[in-house]
Amino acid sequence: MSSQTYSISDLARELDITTRAIRFYEEQGLLSPERRGQERIYSPRDKVSLKLILRGKRIGFSLAECRELIELYDPSSGNTKQLHSMLAKIAERREQLEQQLLDIEQMKLELDTAEERCTQALELTIKSQQAVR
Repeated sequence: MSSQTYSISDLARELDITTRAIRFYEEQGLLSPERRGQERIYSPRDKVSLKLILRGKRIGFSLAECRELIELYDPSSGNTKQLHSMLAKIAERREQLEQQLLDIEQMKLELDTAEERCTQALELTIKSQQAVR
């Protein structure tokens, strides 16, 4: 792996996130930069971890799930354990989303039914009020 290092502002700019977000992930134990006095020095591994966290967040993974994936990072083995775990988590997330879609469709049907009943009740109320006049 390359010996290139990154400052917190380098990573923030390159990955389009705030330095505060990077510090948060560090506080959560997801990143472990070296320190030179007050300066944080991030390694290529930290950059990969940060990319994985951001990708995981976009597809709905929890920080705990991101941590699991980061802990499996092992480029010397081709990351096979990490990739298998990622595929399993993707399948699980996809299943959750499919269920949520079904739940949303059911909720929409229930809303349609409630709306129709309210509209009918309102029409009947208006007609009966007009008949009284």
